[in-house]
Amino acid sequence: MAILNILKEGDETLRKKCRPVEEITPRILQLLDDMHETLEVAQGVGLAAPQVGVLRRIVIVEIGDKKYEMINPEIIATKGKQEEIEACLSVPEKYGLVKRPAWVKVRATDRNGNIFEAEGEGLMARCFCHELDHLDGTLYIDKAIEMYDPDDIEDAE
Repeated sequence: MAILNILKEGDETLRKKCRPVEEITPRILQLLDDMHETLEVAQGVGLAAPQVGVLRRIVIVEIGDKKYEMINPEIIATKGKQEEIEACLSVPEKYGLVKRPAWVKVRATDRNGNIFEAEGEGLMARCFCHELDHLDGTLYIDKAIEMYDPDDIEDAE
């Protein structure tokens, strides 16, 4: 496994739309493994393939004991609303208040080629939406109602 370089805001790759994965190859499986290792080192909760320079529709989400690998994910249902502060590994040292659904259902393919559905609320719902946005070249800062510096967040605590 390898720790991948996480692209930062300003890199044009982050603004491109990703292509679907047509076939799960050893290269795709290696990418998933490398993304998990990269996310662990970066201490994040989610990572999308374009954040590591790969324009494929792949995301991983790890919150607590729930870990998802999603190939060609799509949001199929949402409910409610929430407004919370988000951050992103590709937009370091910034935070933004973003409106998202309170509950989300996603359909995706796993590393074995099986289609599955996952549901999440609160942080998990936000993370699903945030990571899937990356696949279409959208960053949370595009949707933020208000932006904050780290000092603003610390002062609020």
